[in-house]
Amino acid sequence: MPALTTYRTHVQANWVDYNGHLRDAFYLLIFSYATDALMEVLGMETRNRDGTGHSLFTLECHINYLHEVKLDAAVEVRTHLIGHDRKRLHVFHSLHVAGADEVLAGSEQMLLNVDLTGPRSAVFAEHVTQKLAEIVDTQKDLERPQWLGRVIGLPGK
Repeated sequence: MPALTTYRTHVQANWVDYNGHLRDAFYLLIFSYATDALMEVLGMETRNRDGTGHSLFTLECHINYLHEVKLDAAVEVRTHLIGHDRKRLHVFHSLHVAGADEVLAGSEQMLLNVDLTGPRSAVFAEHVTQKLAEIVDTQKDLERPQWLGRVIGLPGK
């Protein structure tokens, strides 16, 4: 199974900057919507979130801007579940022109399952753990994303 296609949209006029490109912040908005869609796939949508009191919080996020994205472009996010433990998800979202292979941007994220009554970290519900295991199994043959694990910094002297 390839990475999950978690979100599709068209680039809107108010998302475009003075250069005619998708603004930096809207890449993150698109990736955020993809995380919401992933929550639905995992059974953490509003109905279950209200029932369990659990949600995902983003702990860390890295974005690589690889190619320009312009007004009205039809784009989609594909989500690769890199790994998980009892409380966290490590995901890589990649942005593509709909149906194309070229990665326009990538977002590596660490997400935490949170009990909202605390708020405090919490272990995933059993149904979520089962779904995570299914996804990892179906994605086991995917190549490691090229932009995974990057560190920002200037080269040393």
